[in-house]
Amino acid sequence: MSDTVDDVRPRRPRPMPSPRLGAAVMAGKAARFGMRALGSGGTALPGLIAERMQPNALGQLAAGLSSVALITGTNGKTTTAAMLARILRTDGRAVVHNRAGSNLMRGVTAAMIDAASPLGRLPNETNAVLEADEAALPAIAAAAPPSVAAFTNLMRDQLDRYGEIESIALRWADALSRFPPHTTIALNVDDPLIASLSRHWPGQSLSFGIEDPDIPPAPPGEIVDAVWDPQTDEDFRYSRRYFAQLGRWHTAGGTQRPRPDIAADDIAASSEGTSFTLRTPQASADIALPAQGLYSVYNALAAAASATALGVSLETIRAGLESHQAAFGRQEEMLVQGRRVRVLLGKNPSGMNQALRTLQHPGERHHLLVLLNDGIADGTDVSWIWDVDWESQAQHCESLTVGGRRAADMALRLEYAGLPPPCSPIANDVGQALRAALDAVPESARLTILPTYTAMLDVRQRLGHLGASRLWDVA
Repeated sequence: MSDTVDDVRPRRPRPMPSPRLGAAVMAGKAARFGMRALGSGGTALPGLIAERMQPNALGQLAAGLSSVALITGTNGKTTTAAMLARILRTDGRAVVHNRAGSNLMRGVTAAMIDAASPLGRLPNETNAVLEADEAALPAIAAAAPPSVAAFTNLMRDQLDRYGEIESIALRWADALSRFPPHTTIALNVDDPLIASLSRHWPGQSLSFGIEDPDIPPAPPGEIVDAVWDPQTDEDFRYSRRYFAQLGRWHTAGGTQRPRPDIAADDIAASSEGTSFTLRTPQASADIALPAQGLYSVYNALAAAASATALGVSLETIRAGLESHQAAFGRQEEMLVQGRRVRVLLGKNPSGMNQALRTLQHPGERHHLLVLLNDGIADGTDVSWIWDVDWESQAQHCESLTVGGRRAADMALRLEYAGLPPPCSPIANDVGQALRAALDAVPESARLTILPTYTAMLDVRQRLGHLGASRLWDVA
């Protein structure tokens, strides 16, 4: 940990909102009301309308916030932000949060509009927790200068949109040069690309990672997304790799994973979630996290590091993490037509592999609905499904339904993986696939849905129409 992390950032003055901003906020709120009346889940439209009317709407809305926490990375942004928002509310703080995961500039602006008064003013002492898309981070940070910025990981995702992950790392390094000097950055040092960002930041920082020596290594052959340092051209090597490129790494030139300031140890999985010991420079606490998977522990560490930077006590962090509720489409549990339904988003090889690892307990068998789309937000190249360890589900799959716009591609991949044939014809329509999957699941059993991003939005809305949690009723 570099230097001492201040409890709070310098207090911003609260300027009077301009009439033009007020008009933009009113228009955004009207759009939000209209969408809800129509049952639409388009969360970014109010922000888009406001930006057209007032181009610097986010910057003006963010002025006077008590703190801004930005969460970015390939996987875990939405859940980490939800955990941090829960911690801050547990600490008694007012929070504005783009909780539905709309993380481009317009989505962040829409979340601020939702919390603002019709004149464009946020309540006193408001703290923002903002999930930021990897490519949108520089613009969002410029409009809403962060008190803390957490970087979760950097993995292959939407190559047709972002390019290689090393190029994102270089863009982030450049963006750090424009962060305000009072910002604290929180870095996942188990990811060598994230750890390398510390070279570009002279200010305060907190590192986080896993210290448990008994964590099982990644399965042989699991995909590694980052194999070399784009700034030194040195290959990453591992004494132990947990998944993807996360683990205890080093290079031939002597660079190695630093010991984290915020760490998880004594990690144990259960049917109810994951327990671990959270260690900080000051103290430690036992955490019973109601979320499964090692990736959930990483999300909790990112949230804990961010909360520490904002001056939250360890006891409050513990209470907030233990009261965490699943974020939108991320390990959500619902009851639909007498059947339990669980949604596990997987939008890239690493994320899907981690979701599948929560379904591999000995003796377990699952009813699966796998949904593959190729929208812009999914990535139009779906060849990544061949890098996922679907073979791990061959002995755990009780029934299989396949749907989405690229259902045929997915069905072929699952056939090669040795899963049983789909129990109904593959369906490009998500609604048709959902109905078939529910019909194949006995009452009181559980359906596990594994969708890509746009398929998750679609199936989540359809589940709401069937009587599950409302689309906007998200923790």
